[in-house]
Amino acid sequence: MIYQKNSIEYIELVFKNSFEIESNKLNVYDIKHYIFEHDFWENTFLRWINILLNEFKQFLPNYLLDKKSGSLSFEIVDDLKISDLNQTWLNKLGPTDVLSFPILSKEDAVNDLNSVEFGDIFISLEMALTQSMEYNNSVEQEVIWLASHGFLHLLGWDHQDQIQLENMLKIQEYLISKLNIE
Repeated sequence: MIYQKNSIEYIELVFKNSFEIESNKLNVYDIKHYIFEHDFWENTFLRWINILLNEFKQFLPNYLLDKKSGSLSFEIVDDLKISDLNQTWLNKLGPTDVLSFPILSKEDAVNDLNSVEFGDIFISLEMALTQSMEYNNSVEQEVIWLASHGFLHLLGWDHQDQIQLENMLKIQEYLISKLNIE
């Protein structure tokens, strides 16, 4: 990676695909395997955080600006698992498409560590499949869209009103456009 003034050089990613799809069924859904690959997501999150640090740093917590590494966990799950998480942690019934559990805190600035823990992202592949058909996207596009949304939530973005939502969606579109994938 080319050194930039504000950059995270390394992301430690704990990635897990808990949604069981047999290889022969991947072709039924025409799902490309890269969305199930650790290296794809590690590179994606690293690229996104560095874009944000260099182009949108005014929207990030100050204690992120001097970090050299970060970590997060990302898991692709089914509707049952995301429903359980939704009920347990947010007291909401039923499945949702993406859940984010940020860990960033002001204490990260006080600790003066070179690394930061972002948090956890969970995506329901079943919801992504349904939404990909509804929005006429590929499953990969939908999963990447949901991952970008969840990642922005880990970094403190929220959408309490329509303006905040529109701004967040524009940043998501920008981040995804930088991946140069179809």
